Amino acid sequence: DLDIGWSDVFKRAHAVSKINPFWNELSASNPFVHDIAASNRNENNKYLSILKEKPYLFSKVCSNRDSLASSGDELDIDCLLRKTSTRRSARSKSVSDFLDIVDNQKLNPCKIISQKNIASDMTLFQNDREAYRMAWLSHRQLTRSCLDLEAMSHSPGWAQTQATDIHVVCKLNHEGGSVQLPDSDINIHIPVGHVSPGEFQEVGLKAILNPPSSFNNELSSTVSPLIELRLSNLNTREAIFLEVKVAAKVKNDPLSQVMSDIVCFFSLNKEGPFEKLENCYTYQDTIQAKLTNLAHVMYAVIAVQANKIQPPATNVWDYVHRTVSVGIYGPKYIHPSFTAVFTVFGHNYIPGKLTICDIKKGGKNMPPVVFQLWGKHTFLLEKPQDLNISLVSCDPDFEVKMEDRNKNIKEEELKTGEMVHQQFLFSMLGCREMHFFVFLVQVKVLKGSQVTQFHVTTPDPAPKLSGIIHRPKCSQNRKEIKSAPLLLIPTVKYPKFQDKTLSVNTYGVALKTVLRQNKIDYLLEYFKGDTIALLGEDKVKAIGQTKIKEWYVGVLRRKIGLVHCKNIKVISKEQAMDTADSELTTRNLVEQIALPFKKLTYIYSVVLSTVSESVYDWRALAEVLGYSHMSLDYFNEAHANKESERVAHVVKRMKEDCHANKKKRLFLYELIVALLKIDCQGLVARLTQDTIILTSAVKLGKYWRELAEKLARLTKQQIEAYEVPHHGRSGAVALEVRLW
Repeated sequence: DLDIGWSDVFKRAHAVSKINPFWNELSASNPFVHDIAASNRNENNKYLSILKEKPYLFSKVCSNRDSLASSGDELDIDCLLRKTSTRRSARSKSVSDFLDIVDNQKLNPCKIISQKNIASDMTLFQNDREAYRMAWLSHRQLTRSCLDLEAMSHSPGWAQTQATDIHVVCKLNHEGGSVQLPDSDINIHIPVGHVSPGEFQEVGLKAILNPPSSFNNELSSTVSPLIELRLSNLNTREAIFLEVKVAAKVKNDPLSQVMSDIVCFFSLNKEGPFEKLENCYTYQDTIQAKLTNLAHVMYAVIAVQANKIQPPATNVWDYVHRTVSVGIYGPKYIHPSFTAVFTVFGHNYIPGKLTICDIKKGGKNMPPVVFQLWGKHTFLLEKPQDLNISLVSCDPDFEVKMEDRNKNIKEEELKTGEMVHQQFLFSMLGCREMHFFVFLVQVKVLKGSQVTQFHVTTPDPAPKLSGIIHRPKCSQNRKEIKSAPLLLIPTVKYPKFQDKTLSVNTYGVALKTVLRQNKIDYLLEYFKGDTIALLGEDKVKAIGQTKIKEWYVGVLRRKIGLVHCKNIKVISKEQAMDTADSELTTRNLVEQIALPFKKLTYIYSVVLSTVSESVYDWRALAEVLGYSHMSLDYFNEAHANKESERVAHVVKRMKEDCHANKKKRLFLYELIVALLKIDCQGLVARLTQDTIILTSAVKLGKYWRELAEKLARLTKQQIEAYEVPHHGRSGAVALEVRLW
């Protein structure tokens, strides 16, 4: 559970309100700013957003994606307007780009615009209300375009860092199956016949890093994270099984075998109470528990328990071989000065990403930051004791800050079973070129012998970002996008697209006429006797509340769509009489597949980075986009270093051309068609998922009350309390407020 310092966020926003002449009016379109404006006018205002009282209310679902630790509306608009390149579209800048501007100003005080100049600029804006309004709206649109959907859905602010708990959701039918939490030894086994044929079971699995503290004492110690299990269907006929590999194994001596055991505790509430499960089977360090009392949300935790402590034993640790897992976390890219985090877990689960909430910069607390896993190690610890941790750089170009070279972890912290971390600040010596390096991690007993040591390799340095400098249009310097490292980039030979007639082996004859008054793009319309080409004999099942409908994917008059199975008679290619209306070329096929993208909402910066990191031949992409005339001479030095940068440049070129001819060309549609032509099906699937999720969120914004009630399980009183500060003059809540 993420503990965000919202008070600091609101304090920063107060400072912004003092220099914004239209703060009160502008805040009407942003509910989070509105609360601050209202509290400025009335410090005793009793109508405060429910998100201030319970800031984690909407953070029920966790994500494995990264997000930014800053709110876009707190940036200096005047700085953004002054620095924005005239050639480069503002949409292509990310929030981190503008944060770099702010950081550069802090590092170069001589370049900071004086407060007097800022005040005069704000006076100019105050004299021209429309100019300020357009600047603010433009910036807000820019900020929105750089955020991902889940960043918005996981926090009350526009771009606050969200929790990074990993979870998995899987949909199974009556044949059952297994669900495994990524990068872990936590599994759920669903037996055959768990649900009736035709029904489905959605299984959600999540690991909460800090287990309940009540299980960690002299007689008990947790050896797994707190496991959250969610089921969508309780109409079940079979139990399910939880299998976990734990961080302990009972010793083989008779006393330990008698005095201790590894057990599973179960509860329907996160806080408990927990009950011991009897249907458990343990083999060495793996336990399998049978769950019969099923609910929509359940919690389980594994612990090693002792009946009593018999001297010379002092606690339950003396009866087991207990392993301790260590993870080394750091930023995605290293910088001249960066923080590495040494983290100890009381279980085997080491997540790939970790949110650290107590990072400090310049003596000030920073918003929570998401760190990446650099390396991990597991070692045997006979008993809880004070440990000394030291990190030593193996590269003379880097060093650990003197006061951070040795950190201690106390025995009491290990006994709690909770995650414990220590921060180590690395810095680069001199002005050498940045490069990855190796450092040594040593774990010792305080004032004693060494327990273990291991080496960790850092990631590569961040891609170089050129400054935002005013230059003539022909030679303007642009920031490079974050591209994939050159290491391990596969050599891919993309197929050459051929426009030819599609070979169809199965046809269907329409048994009746189907014409719809309300046209639906993905459903075919046909007359009785029409010959419809079928793209295979696989059926698409649409599950409704009362029955299941089955559809074929067919082609008629150069349109691809669904046709109901009951409305056609399937025939072979030899039996088909007139197939002229059902012919389709490969070019028509990919264009038909991409048609929905004309209506989907997307984030340009996300699409750009995704494509540039997933396409490994810029020439193949340029050719299918219609830029076959491009050569290496077309790229300047900034784009010629890496393949990903060349791909990004090709995509940007197409974006500019589509923007110049908006009436006839659509960027996302043409890009998807091109990717299909070079057989990038996995990449298209990823882009499809991202755009559909974002589009759905925009469409469902006005139904937020129903979503809050069903998904976040808010009561009507909580929903009304949230709406109270956002009522307009007419008493209604604006649509944009509901969307956010």
